[in-house]
Parts: sequence; C-alpha cells; structure tokens
Amino acid sequence: MQRETQRGCQMDASEIEALFTRADGGYVFARWGRPIVPVVFGLSDETLPVVKGAVEAVVALAGHQMAETDAELGANLMLFFLTDWDELLAVPKLGEMIPDVDALVGRLQAAGANQYRSFRFERNGAIKAAFVFVRMDAELSALPAEDLALNQAVQVILLWSERAFRERAALANLGGVAVLRPEIGALIRAGYDRVMPVAATDASHALRLAARIAVAG
Repeated sequence: MQRETQRGCQMDASEIEALFTRADGGYVFARWGRPIVPVVFGLSDETLPVVKGAVEAVVALAGHQMAETDAELGANLMLFFLTDWDELLAVPKLGEMIPDVDALVGRLQAAGANQYRSFRFERNGAIKAAFVFVRMDAELSALPAEDLALNQAVQVILLWSERAFRERAALANLGGVAVLRPEIGALIRAGYDRVMPVAATDASHALRLAARIAVAG
C-alpha cells in the first residue's frame, strides 16, 4: 500500500491490547469474515472513487477480498456522509439496520459527534456488516477527501476499541501527506493472518498479534 511507510512497525502486546479493549474493560477483536461490498451515500460523483479506492487499498493491505455483491445483504459496508444528524431520520428502512434510530440521533447530537460506526457479526464473531455515519462538520470538511476516506477505511477494517485512536490517530503526516502509521498497517496484516482467529475476547490474543508482527517484520 503506497500510503503506508515501511519503518517502525513494531508494537508490544500491551499497546495492541489497548487498541481492542472496550470502555468496560473487555477485550474484543473481530475482522471481516466475508468479502467486503461497499456502498457510499451522500457524496458527489467525483468523490465516490476516492472513498471506494481507500477501502480497496486497506482491504488489499489486509490481504482480504472485496466483491461486487453480497449474496445475503447486497452491500455489507454502508457509508453515509451527512451535514446534520437529522438526515438519518429520512433514510429509508434505516430503522431495520440500526435499532432505535431516533434515540441514536439524539445521543449523537447531544455529544456533538461527527462520526459513528455500527457493526453486525457472524455466528463465529467475525464482522458481517458495518454502517458508517460521518457528519461533515467544520473539522472534517477541512480535511482532504483522500485523508478522510483513508481514515474511515482503516477504522472499519477491524473492530477497534471505541477509544483506540483518541490519543494517537491511525494516520500520520509525512511531508504534508496523510499516511497510515506503519505499526497500524502491520497490525491490520497480522489480524488477517490466516493462522489467527476471526474473532477473540481473550487478551492473550494481543500476544499472538504481537508475535505475528515480529515474525513478519
């Protein structure tokens, strides 16, 4: 992946564990178990290829697959770009995908949030579908489309903790260009290694990820 640098890929187990530890203290890891089929709403025709290209690049980095359609769901990665959270209330059949949309919109408005992600899972714990909602506030609107798209693609390729990138972003600036931090790229590849489980709830999984990164590095 051209946007990933090749140095400094090592992470220790405690750093990895923190990226998948939820606010309640539980460790939860999941990766996609089926080919990813994205569909994007709310962007201009000129910007659509940027978002889909970022998804394709991150999926390729992971060594996973994309497809033209999902036999069960049609599309399993839905990305909505909005100017106001109220717009969610007008999305047809969204309530069938996101329970209690009215309450969710109220919480997002109260929190001043500019993005939200919801996942669905297979019986084995793998990611089955994801719904990404991005409110284009002043902060996000100021970002280049490529940077915004890459960040969203990275955040949906694994089930990260809701606190994973609050203190340190997944992307870094290299010569004025946003690039994927090499250690995050290495972690994504390790998470999709065929010898690794598609889902895990035991923190010892972080040790295995660290070992895979060390071997690959």
